Amino acid sequence: MNLTDNSQRNKVPYYQYSRYLKDRFQEKVYKLPIKLNLTCPNRDGTCSRGGCIFCGEEGGSFENLDQRSVKDQLRENMAYMGSRYKAKKFIAYFQNFTNTYQPIEDFREALKDCRMENIVGVNISTRPDFLGKEYLDSSAELLQGLDICYELGLQSVNSHTLEKINRGHGLAAFIQGVLDLKSYGFRVACHLIMDLPWDDLLDIEEAAKILNALEVDEVKLHSLYVVKGTKLDRMVQEGEVDLLSKRDYQDRVIHFLEHLNPNIVIQRIIGRAPKEATRFCNFGESWWKIRDEIIEEMNRRNIQQGSLYVR
Repeated sequence: MNLTDNSQRNKVPYYQYSRYLKDRFQEKVYKLPIKLNLTCPNRDGTCSRGGCIFCGEEGGSFENLDQRSVKDQLRENMAYMGSRYKAKKFIAYFQNFTNTYQPIEDFREALKDCRMENIVGVNISTRPDFLGKEYLDSSAELLQGLDICYELGLQSVNSHTLEKINRGHGLAAFIQGVLDLKSYGFRVACHLIMDLPWDDLLDIEEAAKILNALEVDEVKLHSLYVVKGTKLDRMVQEGEVDLLSKRDYQDRVIHFLEHLNPNIVIQRIIGRAPKEATRFCNFGESWWKIRDEIIEEMNRRNIQQGSLYVR
């Protein structure tokens, strides 16, 4: 079953991001990734060194344009997406590393550059433990009238797993970060890796319940990539870590979704990474095939997002 066909889209058993955007803006909206010259406090010694064990040199920004001004990146991406998809509305997405870990003057200038025609929202990717008041105040001031969503990397709710992957923060920091962002009225998205080998199904279910309790707005799910040259790469090659199977990943995603509040938007249920940079990615298969298999299995078992959700 190929769910990229128009006839199958209404069978997607979870709240797709594209549907949310269409509901919110009455037309298709596309995210435009922006790459800034940044690092992470988990790499330069502020929290730790070396970063998360799975994080490569790009910091999750392989889709971005080469380094150039925010306005130039937005203009070029808007021209391309507008021409290819006839898009007229866009979300500026500050994607790589920790965007609230830069001089506040630089952060403010980057936000000002987003005040462009056809930009209807701004998404800011960062860590939950680096949400300084001046950055949140600046977001509220400079992006007034735009949809503002902070995307927080969490990856796991298991504190022992967070220590294993060298996140540099625990679950409490994420909870506090969400509460701080919600006090400003910002939307919050959470990034989770579903197949971390130190987690089990109980952790996956607990993750859904914690996001429900915090009233997180959006979720982005990933499988575990092995990027060449990372600490995780060495651990896998030396037999310190056994990676989970595709079936394990799919089962965990389904278990997570059936416990998740059906009003939480799902940005994606699996990601993608460049083959040349990874030793292992999405079990050697295309991301859309794995996604379609998850959807097909949910439909076969009559499972919807929130089937087991209890308020």
